[in-house]
Amino acid sequence: KPEDMELFPPEEKGFSYLMLFDDYNKIDLTLLPLEELDNYLKGDKLIKVLIDKDCRIKRDIVPTDIDYHVRKPSAREYDDCCNEFWNVTPYVIKGLCRKEILFAIDHFNQIVRHELLRMISWKVGIETGFKLSVGKNYKFIERYISEDLWEKLLSTYRMDSYENIWEALFLCHQLFRAVSGEVAER
Repeated sequence: KPEDMELFPPEEKGFSYLMLFDDYNKIDLTLLPLEELDNYLKGDKLIKVLIDKDCRIKRDIVPTDIDYHVRKPSAREYDDCCNEFWNVTPYVIKGLCRKEILFAIDHFNQIVRHELLRMISWKVGIETGFKLSVGKNYKFIERYISEDLWEKLLSTYRMDSYENIWEALFLCHQLFRAVSGEVAER
């Protein structure tokens, strides 16, 4: 039965079927008990109803990504982002100095890079009036930043050697300083 997993237990009642078609289109088909329908419809504004043969849905469902728009950070959120970025950097350095490359990469990618991307998304939000989403895992961020910033950001992903990680970390620091300064001014 679907979602009968111990390592990844279901997050909601019902079952999800992930269907991948020959043309590489994918559908996440979710089957829920009828008593969960209202909660489900309120929960995610990106759903698209393909068919309602029994007319159980009493309103038009128009998918929108508004819940995922970049939100304006509070002063505290801004400070927390900066704090996390700068206070986790020594862990990356520790891993590099101890020749623990996977430890360094994990802290870099999971925390330091995440905070850099968060800060860049706030810059995008400021420039666009906080009226858009940069996508899950920042997948659309390229659309909204300069080519120069994009190229520099991409070059921080070269992490196949200690030397490349050091270079990526120093570049990440430069980018964070510049972007966080812009965000702070606005």
